[in-house]
Amino acid sequence: MAPQIDTSSYWTDNTPAPKFSALKEDIAVDVLVVGAGITGVTAAYLLKRAGLSVALVERHRCVEGETAYTTAHLSVVTDTRLKDLVKKFGRDHAQAVWDAGYAAIEMIDRLVWNEQIKCQFQWVPGYLFDPATETEERAALELKEEAELATELGFDAEFVKCCPVFHRPGIRFENQAKFHPRKYLLALLRLIPGKGSYVFESTNVEEIHGSPITAMTDKGHRIHCGHVLVATHVPLQGKSSVIPATLLQSKLAPYTSYALGGWVQRGTVPEALFWDTRDAYDYLRVDRRHDHDYVIFGGEDHKTGQVEHTTDCFARLQQRLKKLLPEISITHRWSGQVIETNDGLPFIGETSEGQFVATGFSGNGMTFGTLSAMMFVDYVTGVANPWKDLFDPGRTKVLGGAWDYLKENADYPYYMVRDRFVSVGGKSVRAIARGTGEVIEVEGQPAAVYRGLDSKISVRSAVCTHMGCYVHWNDAERTWDCPCHGSRFKTNGDVMAGPAEAPLAPIEKKKSKVVG
Repeated sequence: MAPQIDTSSYWTDNTPAPKFSALKEDIAVDVLVVGAGITGVTAAYLLKRAGLSVALVERHRCVEGETAYTTAHLSVVTDTRLKDLVKKFGRDHAQAVWDAGYAAIEMIDRLVWNEQIKCQFQWVPGYLFDPATETEERAALELKEEAELATELGFDAEFVKCCPVFHRPGIRFENQAKFHPRKYLLALLRLIPGKGSYVFESTNVEEIHGSPITAMTDKGHRIHCGHVLVATHVPLQGKSSVIPATLLQSKLAPYTSYALGGWVQRGTVPEALFWDTRDAYDYLRVDRRHDHDYVIFGGEDHKTGQVEHTTDCFARLQQRLKKLLPEISITHRWSGQVIETNDGLPFIGETSEGQFVATGFSGNGMTFGTLSAMMFVDYVTGVANPWKDLFDPGRTKVLGGAWDYLKENADYPYYMVRDRFVSVGGKSVRAIARGTGEVIEVEGQPAAVYRGLDSKISVRSAVCTHMGCYVHWNDAERTWDCPCHGSRFKTNGDVMAGPAEAPLAPIEKKKSKVVG
């Protein structure tokens, strides 16, 4: 007899959540967050850490909405191809979209580290491939062009003739990631209540009005606040009038996506993320376990409510998965909903005074959800955010016009560490000309490498000892300069000018493996 397949999400297994009471009285806080998924929980945590009082309100149970039904890919690669983003929004704006994804992943990585969250977070490569055999030559050419464009914009992408598992031409993107979303969010959730901040479940916000803002629950209790984040997947009308709210809704389209999870023999599939180029596309991720690997395979997306026999979607998905991995033992199947927008970018921003919405994350719910929380915290605290106009619900400024994107946002925290997530050139030491320097990879680490006029090589870490940014080569002065705060180093790594006080560190060599 075939094993029974669990129809709940894989993430809900063995991850009990704390229970919170419903709101039973009127309260006042600095900020109200409506919806306890990836966006709401992250925002509430960051707001409390910033010293603000916050009420996180969920009409059902926390972390049991659409966030619980994700496949939890953490990727900068958007559903809309990079070339199409460039065509529609321009090169700087397209780069900004992918940078936003990296900023979100870097935030998740930082919170995992700061709070020591055991959620299997891991940096892995991602592969985009074309599954069609009849158009392989044309597809390979298009993928090469996409990889070259990504590289030009500073991202670490490489065309490969044969992707692992699927054995098709594709693109390998470095520095993507994956994690267990529920373990991650439950850890953050437990840190929110206390010292004037609250989490409420079984509490439905029905009205939001006024300035300062008053939110009314279905039980008649009031929450008074200065700002509100509507993080409910499909946004409530809130303070917006009927016409703007309806207009926003008209730009959104809900799609249902299906997922299967199962065990395979350890090492069958490399740990990575995979997507194909079809519309709708299949996607796959692999998690290494002690004795087996767990594979999650998704696809069969369609507009919600427009397919009568949804069990057929699971059947087709299972057929493709079994063809790919015949020995897989499927344990779970579930479906979730993604929200697409009319132009391929999410809507994140203010919709009326003090009210902020976040929706339309398409296939990047974990990254854009985290980004939305970051943008909302900047909004509340008055920090200029690089992506404010790009994702604004009423955006008009991003079409056309020139924008010195990197220069204008050099002081934003993400851009102090941006170089950690982009290509460092891919050159070898031998390719560096005399009297010049390059930042390349040495021993798996970013290295500031200088070749003297006498051909002698100096190799130091490219990480500035002040705040961890990557130094750049100054060809005119023959120095290593930090673009974040202006530290300068000699070709051998010694400090020329602060604020850095310590020289660039030596590159640590990996231990050689003993053979035989």
